[in-house]
Amino acid sequence: MRITVDEHAPTADRYRAFAEVEARGMSATYDAWALGVAADPATVALIDELPPAKRQPNLVFSAARFHGVEPGTYETFADWLRSHWPEVRGTAETHSTQTNEAGRCALHLPVLAEIPGPLALLEVGASAGLCLYPDRYGYRYSGHGRLDPAGGPSTVVLDCEVRDAGGDGVVAVPSRLPEVAWRAGIDLNPLDVTDADDLDWLDALIWPEHHDRRARLRAAAAIVASDPPRLVAGDLNERLAALAAEAPRDATLVVLHTAVIAYLDEAARARFAETVRELPGHWLSAEGRGVVPGIAARDDVPNESSDFVLALDGVQRAWAQPHGRALTRVPNP
Repeated sequence: MRITVDEHAPTADRYRAFAEVEARGMSATYDAWALGVAADPATVALIDELPPAKRQPNLVFSAARFHGVEPGTYETFADWLRSHWPEVRGTAETHSTQTNEAGRCALHLPVLAEIPGPLALLEVGASAGLCLYPDRYGYRYSGHGRLDPAGGPSTVVLDCEVRDAGGDGVVAVPSRLPEVAWRAGIDLNPLDVTDADDLDWLDALIWPEHHDRRARLRAAAAIVASDPPRLVAGDLNERLAALAAEAPRDATLVVLHTAVIAYLDEAARARFAETVRELPGHWLSAEGRGVVPGIAARDDVPNESSDFVLALDGVQRAWAQPHGRALTRVPNP
């Protein structure tokens, strides 16, 4: 589950909420560190030297791990942070949370497989572009055999549990991978998987206990490095229409994004939704409940995956675990 906390809320409250709602059951290290920060005025005072938008737990913890802190007790972390605060502060000020989880392709694939190809994929908030390669990864959906690219088994295999919430789910497990003719992305600060520092930052964004995701990152990065996508720097609202116009006319455009729109303010979210609806092709989104204007969450459907809404062209198709571990398919209305 994911929550939205006002960035101007007291830092202690932000870290306590992060521990109790986001880290609990997902990372014992971050759970302990966040609760420790919430109860430690000295560490809060350090973090409060950052602008409010840069005080988020994910960013501060990732910056610390980028500079070498190891998982351990909160007391050890707090001592380390005091000794290395200038470096951590500098990284937090110049970096952002750009988690690029290739596992999210397991959420996108069932919907992409329904769309007539070849496909032209355009991802907003693309980070390093790892989610632009759904055709290059292998998949294991629960209750189904392994699905691989036509060229042979992939070095990246994504596992996803598929659940039905009563009735027939409207998202079918695919039997083939889509043909992708073009791939491009937009990000405020695109990352380059061939750059060691950029790859190390992506690694630092992965939570300490998630070793499978860390190995997957390195393998997916190698695939992307062998055939890099077109990534443009800039605001997604400013660049979307022009980049979409570059897509081949004989391919079906699909604009996609996961856990991105929450970082926009209300006006920017509304502008994005209006722009993407006017583009040709399709719109594939996976965002928190209530984040994207005009997409109604199926609260009538029992949900065990998370509060992320997987939607095609503004209509929910499933509940989704943010890192691609599970889909709960919703029945037709």
